[in-house]
Amino acid sequence: MALIEVKTEITGNVWKILVEAGQSVAEDDPIMILESMKMEIPVSAPEDGVVTEIQVDEGTTVTEGTVVALMKA
Repeated sequence: MALIEVKTEITGNVWKILVEAGQSVAEDDPIMILESMKMEIPVSAPEDGVVTEIQVDEGTTVTEGTVVALMKA
Protein backbone atom coordinates (compact mmCIF):
# COMPACT_ATOMS: atom_id res chain seq x y z
CA MET A 1 0.00 0.00 0.00
CA ALA A 2 1.26 3.43 -0.93
CA LEU A 3 0.92 6.48 1.29
CA ILE A 4 -0.65 9.36 -0.63
CA GLU A 5 -0.65 13.02 0.37
CA VAL A 6 -3.86 14.89 -0.44
CA LYS A 7 -2.96 18.50 -1.25
CA THR A 8 -4.92 21.67 -1.86
CA GLU A 9 -4.95 23.32 -5.26
CA ILE A 10 -5.92 26.78 -4.02
CA THR A 11 -5.50 29.08 -1.02
CA GLY A 12 -8.56 29.25 1.20
CA ASN A 13 -10.20 28.25 4.47
CA VAL A 14 -11.24 24.72 5.37
CA TRP A 15 -15.01 25.12 5.49
CA LYS A 16 -16.19 21.54 5.99
CA ILE A 17 -14.43 18.19 6.50
CA LEU A 18 -16.53 15.42 4.93
CA VAL A 19 -14.67 12.24 5.92
CA GLU A 20 -13.00 10.73 9.00
CA ALA A 21 -9.79 8.76 9.44
CA GLY A 22 -10.41 5.12 8.56
CA GLN A 23 -13.07 5.89 5.98
CA SER A 24 -12.80 4.40 2.48
CA VAL A 25 -13.07 6.79 -0.46
CA ALA A 26 -13.19 6.39 -4.22
CA GLU A 27 -11.18 8.45 -6.69
CA ASP A 28 -12.65 11.98 -6.95
CA ASP A 29 -14.79 11.62 -3.79
CA PRO A 30 -14.73 14.95 -1.91
CA ILE A 31 -12.69 14.82 1.30
CA MET A 32 -13.29 18.40 2.38
CA ILE A 33 -14.60 21.72 1.09
CA LEU A 34 -12.50 24.89 0.98
CA GLU A 35 -13.98 28.37 0.91
CA SER A 36 -12.13 30.92 -1.18
CA MET A 37 -13.47 34.23 -2.44
CA LYS A 38 -17.02 33.16 -1.46
CA MET A 39 -16.72 30.01 -3.60
CA GLU A 40 -16.81 26.41 -2.35
CA ILE A 41 -13.98 24.29 -3.78
CA PRO A 42 -13.86 20.53 -3.08
CA VAL A 43 -10.59 18.76 -2.24
CA SER A 44 -11.01 15.30 -3.74
CA ALA A 45 -9.33 11.93 -3.28
CA PRO A 46 -6.66 11.48 -5.96
CA GLU A 47 -7.41 7.73 -6.14
CA ASP A 48 -9.29 4.93 -4.37
CA GLY A 49 -8.10 4.26 -0.83
CA VAL A 50 -8.58 4.73 2.89
CA VAL A 51 -8.13 8.08 4.65
CA THR A 52 -5.56 7.52 7.41
CA GLU A 53 -5.25 11.05 8.80
CA ILE A 54 -6.86 14.48 8.46
CA GLN A 55 -4.15 17.08 9.09
CA VAL A 56 -6.27 20.25 9.35
CA ASP A 57 -9.32 21.40 11.28
CA GLU A 58 -12.39 23.23 10.04
CA GLY A 59 -11.58 26.95 9.94
CA THR A 60 -7.88 26.40 9.17
CA THR A 61 -6.40 28.66 6.48
CA VAL A 62 -4.41 26.71 3.89
CA THR A 63 -2.28 27.72 0.92
CA GLU A 64 -1.85 26.04 -2.43
CA GLY A 65 -0.03 22.73 -2.01
CA THR A 66 -0.82 22.25 1.70
CA VAL A 67 -1.09 18.58 2.70
CA VAL A 68 -4.54 18.31 4.29
CA ALA A 69 -4.94 14.53 4.52
CA LEU A 70 -3.06 11.24 4.16
CA MET A 71 -4.42 8.15 2.43
CA LYS A 72 -3.37 4.56 1.82
CA ALA A 73 -4.09 3.21 -1.65
